[in-house]
Amino acid sequence: MLRKLTLILFLIASVCIKAHAQSDNTQYVDPFIGTADYSVTHPGAVVPHGMMAVVPFNVTGSELNRYDKDNRWWSAPYDIRNKYSVGFAHNALSGVGCPEMGAIITMATTGDVMPDRYDHGSTYTDEVATPGYYATTYDNFAIRAEATATERASIERYTFKNGGEANIIVDLGTALSNESGAMLRRVSNTEVEGMRLLGTFCYTNQAVFPVYFVARISHPAKETGYWKLQPEMTGVEAAWSGDSGEYKLYKNYAREMMGNDIGFFFSLGEVAPGTEVEVKVGISYTSIENARRNLEAEVSSRTFDEVRNNAHTTWNDTLGRIRVEGGTEEDKTIFYTALYHALLHPNLLSDVNGEYPAMESGATGVATDYNRYTVFSLWDTYRNLHQLLTLVYPEVQIDMVRSMVAMSEEWGWLPRWELYGRETYTMEGDPAIPVIVDSYLKGLRDFDIKRAYEAMKRSATTEGKDNPIRRDIDPYIERGYIPVGIFAQDMSGDNSVSHALEYYVADHALALFAREMGDEAFAEELNRRAAGWKHYYSKADGAMRPIGEDGKYVGEFDPTAGANFSNTIGFHEGSAWNYTFFVPHDIEGLMKYMGGKKAFTDKLWMIFEEGHYDPTNEPDIAYPYLFARIKGEEWRTQHLVKQLLAENYSTSPDGLPGNDDTGTMSAWAVFSMLGIYPDCPGEPYYTITTPRFDRIEIDTQYGTLSITSEGEGDYIEGIALGGKNINKYRISHDELTKAKHLNIKRKNRN
Repeated sequence: MLRKLTLILFLIASVCIKAHAQSDNTQYVDPFIGTADYSVTHPGAVVPHGMMAVVPFNVTGSELNRYDKDNRWWSAPYDIRNKYSVGFAHNALSGVGCPEMGAIITMATTGDVMPDRYDHGSTYTDEVATPGYYATTYDNFAIRAEATATERASIERYTFKNGGEANIIVDLGTALSNESGAMLRRVSNTEVEGMRLLGTFCYTNQAVFPVYFVARISHPAKETGYWKLQPEMTGVEAAWSGDSGEYKLYKNYAREMMGNDIGFFFSLGEVAPGTEVEVKVGISYTSIENARRNLEAEVSSRTFDEVRNNAHTTWNDTLGRIRVEGGTEEDKTIFYTALYHALLHPNLLSDVNGEYPAMESGATGVATDYNRYTVFSLWDTYRNLHQLLTLVYPEVQIDMVRSMVAMSEEWGWLPRWELYGRETYTMEGDPAIPVIVDSYLKGLRDFDIKRAYEAMKRSATTEGKDNPIRRDIDPYIERGYIPVGIFAQDMSGDNSVSHALEYYVADHALALFAREMGDEAFAEELNRRAAGWKHYYSKADGAMRPIGEDGKYVGEFDPTAGANFSNTIGFHEGSAWNYTFFVPHDIEGLMKYMGGKKAFTDKLWMIFEEGHYDPTNEPDIAYPYLFARIKGEEWRTQHLVKQLLAENYSTSPDGLPGNDDTGTMSAWAVFSMLGIYPDCPGEPYYTITTPRFDRIEIDTQYGTLSITSEGEGDYIEGIALGGKNINKYRISHDELTKAKHLNIKRKNRN
């Protein structure tokens, strides 16, 4: 019944969307924003949450890229500052801090087949990128290269402007992944299939995983073949290619090829000027057969322009669930580009037949009544991105919850940072819990609630030796805190304070859920745990400090140590200042410990005044909204949000603060410009600030929500919810969606 009701509501919503879709919001999306200054987004062709992303590959890693003079670290296949492309990668991550994916490179060339990436690549000009489409011109070959995508497949179109000896190559040696094993098999003179290994994200120890593909060209090749990096294979007639002598070329080789740096080529012979060649690619993470099924189901005989138009329509409808009026053209570009980036991950994992790689088992699962998702960068996204999906795209969010619950059934645990059926164990905490609780408390309940609760409870109670998510849970339960030296998760060393602070947030959320389940005793136990942050707060220092086995604070205290991702004892990717106010579930308690509201306000304001706030990372991402908890100080939130948007978000390639973290930084901008922000993961509440636009309409599962503002100025003079004046700056999700109208009266600050 719930599923039917949801479907009916969204059929109604889709009619509303079409009625409002007169304007094309894709015009305000600039995929080149975030492609410089380590934001590591990409301008490739992709549809919302698509498995497939066709991304220009213009980096090859600092140790390989001879065009890189600054020894930069690449964690995306594209950087706008580079100008040498080796083709299109098929699937890539957006806005992450470690290299991964970016494999299965296709490239069009003319002349001799050149296996070496530095020979078959090219400088390029005339780049264009819009949602679902990318194009550029390869200078070395006078070829216009275009790409578009469906959910699980893609089409590229290569126009050979000057004609010549045309080639389409498939390079499985180039990628960002730490792994390189691959297999290729010629199917015909128009088709090749294969597999590439990926994995060990952030150099963790999770098992590798394969990506399978089928690539099909529109023109029969006159000659096909493989290449392979030395050591050379024996017993095969081979011709050398390239002046380095590193690769062997195997023309008209009948068998399949396996190795760490291999490739395949289609040589089409002489083509006339203006000849267009299409390359269609399907991918899967379960099998070659499913890659072919995905290709047939979503592309088949469709033309490039048909697929491109469909991608455009999909993006316009998806972005059109939020409509804004007023504001500047730059505001709209920042807003819709941020919304676009927030809709790239998590992405589809299940094939058209529902099959997907089951979590940590190597088996094939089947999602019969939902879409299976992957790339759950939850330490990042649990703070705001999933709240955005819950509000605006609940049909997507509910499938993500189902995906996480299914993962717990398959390997026993909810994910923390999951990647294509593998847990990477990156970062810390138990972030799936607040995501599930937040979704449930906001009305998304069409999932296996019993199994979800069992999985959350298992994670919060299992001993550390048997608990891969909370290895250091034993002292956390026994003492209420984690001493230094109990568990070093990764290269960053001891992160005991960061771990514990994350657990407090998760356990607070789980307490809310336990109470909903009628499990009062467990809820009380969790609430007791969630108050454990007080162990770390040093009243003498006015900040959180790591604790030793003896229960005393450790070492000389420098609250700035660890800033700018440098790490320090007790903290991960941040300083004590970045973590001290990270008690979102007990801000009132933190105020009391700090000596009252004024002392709290003064110290928090100091964080911003003295430059200790880090807008590029997650721990302090909600700091600006904490002032709104204090009567008379709400103006500081309104002031800071406007300032931070202006300082950190723009329409330039470096217009995002730091890694986008699979859309988290973009989601911060989206909510902040809407004038509402989810201030505590797991709690169904929003803090109100000044909207960036005069009128906003948001299609939700409860109907259209409007947010309007009137008057002049950047500060709030009055708030009306559902036509009734309110005297508070924090409202529940239920209040907001039932009222359907939030009105803000603006003023200039005296």
